[in-house]
Formats: sequence, structure tokens, C-alpha cells
Amino acid sequence: MTSRDPSPRSSGGWPVTERSALATVLGIPPLAAIALAVVLTALGVFVDVLRIGTLGVVFGITYVVGCVLAVGWVRRRNLFGPTVQPPLLVVVLVPAIVLLVGDTGPGLTETVLMVGAPLVNGFPIMAVATGLTLLIGLLRLTVQRTGPHDAVSRLGRLGVRGPDRDLPEDGEDEPPVSGRRGSGAARGAGRRSGSPRRS
Repeated sequence: MTSRDPSPRSSGGWPVTERSALATVLGIPPLAAIALAVVLTALGVFVDVLRIGTLGVVFGITYVVGCVLAVGWVRRRNLFGPTVQPPLLVVVLVPAIVLLVGDTGPGLTETVLMVGAPLVNGFPIMAVATGLTLLIGLLRLTVQRTGPHDAVSRLGRLGVRGPDRDLPEDGEDEPPVSGRRGSGAARGAGRRSGSPRRS
């Protein structure tokens, strides 16, 4: 019974729910993982806005590295936040930092253009980072299984046994096909159980 429990360190490393993408590395809390991605992304945005006035290579590197580190280092049971955060980082951090350190101009139109241009330029790298984090998150959900009742197992049971949910579980006797066969089986069982008493 204990060999089926995923929590003990039966295969070496930390318990499945507490480990990072590597079995021997303890995962970090979700707030720490999100903060790691926020800090690296903000650093890249800040450097590129001061350097070239829009998002460039420095942002691309720090943003992707931060998002991948966050989803790979976070605890297995806290995957959701780091997996879905890449678009939110761009939408929140880029306008905020551009408004703080960028030359927005006096009018509303200039401000909108100054904020919108980095968002448009950063869309391709945002798509890449989002795809990578989703891929890593799905791989971790599939490989680091937490037991027979985790999300992946439930989806598998719905796909395989959804139409046959009335079938007996493993270890249970199948119901009789017809009442005639069931009554015959019952009579046979009665004869077998009564034969020792006659002897």
C-alpha cells in the first residue's frame, strides 16, 4: 500500500507535490516563482526602454528566462500561477515602466503611442514565452503524477471509461447477463452449498 503513495521519496528526491521540475531539487513557493519572473522581466523592460526606447533583445532574454525558471522551479502543486503569468507580465509591467522612465510627450496620443509601440513589438516574444511555459507546465503535469486522483488521471478516466461508467470496477463480480442465468447460477450455488450437509 505504501509503495503506491507518491508522497514518500520512494524514487529518490523530494515528494512529488513539493519538488521542482527536477526530482532532487525542492520547489519554491508560488509567490517566489512569480516574483522571480517579475524581477527579471522588469529589469529587461527597464534596460531596453532606456537603451532604445522600446523592447529589444535584453527584454526577450530576461523575460523568457524568468518565465521558464518560474514554471520549472515552482512546486508541483503550485503550477497554475507561473504557467499562466507570461501575458500578464507584459500587459502590466511594460506600460508601467514605460510611463515611469519613458519620454511619453505632452499629449494623450503621444502617450498612447509610446506605451502601445513596446506592447506591439513585444508580442512575438510574449507568444514564445507563453508557449514554452504552457509546454513545460503540461509536461510536468503529465510526468510528475501525484496519484490516481490527479487531474491527468481524471481526464484519462473520462476519455476511456466515460461511456462505460456502469461497468463493474476491478475486483467486482460481473452482474448476470439474464435473470435465467442468474437463477441457474443461484440454484447451482445452493446445490453446492447443500451437498456437504447431505453427506
